Amino acid sequence: MKLIILDRDGVINHDSDQFIKSPDEWRPIAGSLEAIARLNQSGYRVVVVTNQSGVGRGLFDMDTLAAIHDKMYKACAHVGGRIDAIFFCPHSADQKCTCRKPKPGMFRDVGARFNVDLTEVPAIGDSMRDLQAAAVVGAKPYLVLTGKGSKTCDDPALPPGTHVYPDLAAVAAELTRQG
Repeated sequence: MKLIILDRDGVINHDSDQFIKSPDEWRPIAGSLEAIARLNQSGYRVVVVTNQSGVGRGLFDMDTLAAIHDKMYKACAHVGGRIDAIFFCPHSADQKCTCRKPKPGMFRDVGARFNVDLTEVPAIGDSMRDLQAAAVVGAKPYLVLTGKGSKTCDDPALPPGTHVYPDLAAVAAELTRQG
């Protein structure tokens, strides 16, 4: 099975410093949904791993998060794509959970759920914490320059071997070209 792990905000959809708090605020980055469809057509199972501390902070509730994800599923399906699963951490940073990236808890849950070793599995993110969580489990970190990515790429602490691409569409084009 070919698996790919994507962050949500800043990779699939536009990010906001004020959080994405409603389905109306969720707007896909140009080409990202088509990139997911392209990955699916090349045999990839697409999993989203996302910190959603807005829930823990009381900015929105679980029903709203489900509505945001429903909008994302439907938008993806509209262009022929499919997201196989979404793993999310609803905790705020001060809750000291094991799932909030940069901790690898959600990544380990993905490995267990799909019964796959995450070594060399592509993991795409726009922030250092995405890349760090991926590196801990041996996944192959990809940084996209959308979202917070253009700031992140200047960080000298990027995990070794991090691949840098302009956006998810460029990553998908490379991965599907390779087969």
